[in-house]
Order: sequence, then structure tokens, then C-alpha cells
Amino acid sequence: MGRRKTNRVILENLNVIDAGAKGKSIAKAADGKVVFISNAVPGDVATIQTTKKRKAYYEGNAISFSTYSDKRVDPVCEHFGVCGGCKWQAMGYEHQLFYKQKEVENNLLRIGKIELPKITPILGAPEQYFYRNKMEFSFSDNKWLTLEQIKSDEVIENRNALGFHIPGMWDKILDLNKCHLQRDPSNAIRDFIKEKAQELSIPFFNTRNQEGVLRTLMIRTSSTGAVMVLLQLFQEDVEKREALLDAVASEFPEITSLLYVINSKGNDTIYDQEVICYKGEDHIFEEMEGLQFKINAKSFYQTNSEQAHNLYKITRDFAGLTGNELVYDLYTGTGTIAQFVAKKAAKVVGVESVPEAIEAAKENAQLNNIDNVSFYVGDMKKVFNESFIDTHGLPDVVITDPPRDGMHADVVAQLLRINAPKIVYVSCNSATQARDLALLDAQYKVTKVQAVDMFPQTHHVENVVLLEKR
Repeated sequence: MGRRKTNRVILENLNVIDAGAKGKSIAKAADGKVVFISNAVPGDVATIQTTKKRKAYYEGNAISFSTYSDKRVDPVCEHFGVCGGCKWQAMGYEHQLFYKQKEVENNLLRIGKIELPKITPILGAPEQYFYRNKMEFSFSDNKWLTLEQIKSDEVIENRNALGFHIPGMWDKILDLNKCHLQRDPSNAIRDFIKEKAQELSIPFFNTRNQEGVLRTLMIRTSSTGAVMVLLQLFQEDVEKREALLDAVASEFPEITSLLYVINSKGNDTIYDQEVICYKGEDHIFEEMEGLQFKINAKSFYQTNSEQAHNLYKITRDFAGLTGNELVYDLYTGTGTIAQFVAKKAAKVVGVESVPEAIEAAKENAQLNNIDNVSFYVGDMKKVFNESFIDTHGLPDVVITDPPRDGMHADVVAQLLRINAPKIVYVSCNSATQARDLALLDAQYKVTKVQAVDMFPQTHHVENVVLLEKR
């Protein structure tokens, strides 16, 4: 059998002209095709080796630079370029914000093809690093080796790693020294657990062979100072597990919730697993404007607490509540936005498809003594129907915060039928948001647009839009 022909091409001295979706930069090849580049910054002039060739575009990596962009900065993290987590660290923060804003505007104009008001500047994050309240790390007995390590004659006996998956490689883990995404004591806890586990000779997991003991580590921190640590093990070893957890508890008295899971499934999701509380509480609290939100190991909560507060404030401001309104909060999750706007509304009705999220929403509302919210569980396109409207009444304001795929066409059709005076649409994907806005355009005019940066150093951007009845 002959060798498979590769389509790798070298494209010399291309001007990198833009930043595009998924954190890639953009250049144009001499043949007119677009080139998506993983490791360049707009303004660079670079030679690209392609990794994929398609009819309309190439994908590739810069292998040398003849000019470096003035938008470049030195990445702060030693793992930048290998980890895949913070793809935009080499670009100055003001430029990251520029391209995020541009992406939102382009999507709304190109996909939505709708008339837009003057767009307010994107709201940047106060903290560009150490902003995440939740991190998940994986154990592996087969750590990723850098090119330098492979080329050197050094014999690496210890292949244990605790860190992140290398992009596109499900069984390769990058061993982390320091991550700049979660504030202390996150790095210290991770490092201690790695060292202590090796001292106790607890085997790190091997994904391919499905053997070993230590699988994943989750650390949650909250603005109240609480810390949750969850250790996931593939199989039980009571003596070693207790020795490790006791050592962690004694080294870090600030841990308020120490948990573990024994999971011998093929995958490491914990949502169908029993979480066992070893020390402290089985939850921590997040706080926002005096509201308390109880978070357990399986809870969803916005990953950047500080910017979530700003996002919710914008949502509330756009809703323009006076205290008399009936508000629908679609895709309510654990009811955070619903409770956040409740004090300015007459009544808030939240709908969500995940039963556990609705249970948490009800519990949090009780905890916060909020009695003008009610929560319902079910698939949005089925629940949000005529009888639902008959039961709860016609809303004055609809807030919708759907997942990345946007709203189902049936939900959009129902919004057009009920024709509420205002819709506030919160989105983590302005492309699907634009598609939905185009459908709503028949009856609604977009009067405000505000992008919010929740994830500095990455290409992700949230966007809030106010729609008012024409």
C-alpha cells in the first residue's frame, strides 16, 4: 500500500488580517482561499504550514514570522500554546475586546440581516486572569511530553500528570505547573494532591486501559471565600483514599466542602454518580447583591462570578422593570436571573429542562425568601405552549438565555404569538442569536445591544439584546 498523500502546503509570508471564530486568526492565500491559523495574531506576517485543505479554505499553523504584530503581548502562562485553554493570551486585552465586539456585530448584521441601533462598547472583565470559580483537572499515568522532552536524551521515569487534556487528544494530559485561571488556593491544592498521591503510591488513571485509581479533581471557589474540592476515583481503596483526603483537609483548613466520587464507568461525568461528603458541607454558597445561591458538586453556575453579576445587571436594566411586570425567564437554569430580577417584578415564571436545576432554583428561592417566583421543568418547545400561557398569563417581559444552539423554532414561533412588549435575549453564541433575531424581526425591533466579556484570553463572548415591539 502506498503512503497516504498529505495535502500539507507551505504558504509563505501571509498577512494575518483578522481574528475569527473559535480563536483562530485569518489570512488570505495567493489562490484566494481563506486560511484559518491557530497560533497567529492579526498584524503578524507569517509562513503557514497547512494541516487541512478544503474547497474554500485551509487550516494551518504559523511555522515562522517575518513580522510580529504590534497587537502582540508576551503570554503570562508557561503552558500557553500547548494547553489550548487560553488561545488569545498572545494578544493584548484591548484587541481581544475589539475582535469580540466585531464578531458580535458581524453575526448580527450578516446572519441576522437586521437593523441595529448604535452598539454600545463591549464590557471588558475587571480581572483578566484568575477569574474562574470552577476548574476541572484530569489525572493520567501517561503525561504529554513536549517536543523538547522527546528530543532530549532525558529519561522521564515519572509519567504521572494532573492537568488538562491536550486539544484533540482524549488520552493525553498536560501536567500543569501553574494555571492562571482560578485564584488561590487552587494551584496549591492541585499541586499538593499530585505530590501526596504519589507519596502514597496511588495509581493515576490510564484512560486507554481503564485502570488506575485517581481520575479527576474539581475545585470550586466562591466570592464568599468558600472552597469545594471533589476527588473522583475509578475504584475504591479505602485506606489510601482516606489518607489522601485527611492530608488535604489538614493542609488546607480553608476547604469548606471536601467530597469524593467512586466512578467505574467508561466516562468521567459525575452527573449520574453519588457524591459523598467526606468533610464539611456538601455545598458552598455564592452571593450576589445579598442573594445566596447554594452550589453543590453538580450545580451549574456562571463560571465568572464577577462578570455574571454585570451580565445580570445589564439584563435587569434592559428589562426596565417597574415592579408591576409579569416576567417569563426561559431556560432559567438554577433560576439565578429569575431571582436577581424578582425584587423589581410583580411575578417571575422560570422554565428549564433539567429537573435538578429546577429543584436547586426552588431551594434557592426559599433560602432567599423570594415568594414571587415559580419554576417549572420540561422541554421548552413542549412546555411553553398555549395552556402554559393561559395558566400563567401574558408576560410583559420575556428574558431568554438559551444554550449555544439558540432557541428552538417552536419557541420563537410561540414568542411571536404571545407578542410580549419586551424580550431580553442573553446569548453565549451571537451566531445562533442572530438567526433567532432574524425570525423575531417581523414583530420586534432591536433597540439595545451589549456584549459582555466573561472569558478573557479566549474567543468566547456573551451578548445581551433588547427587543421591543414594533
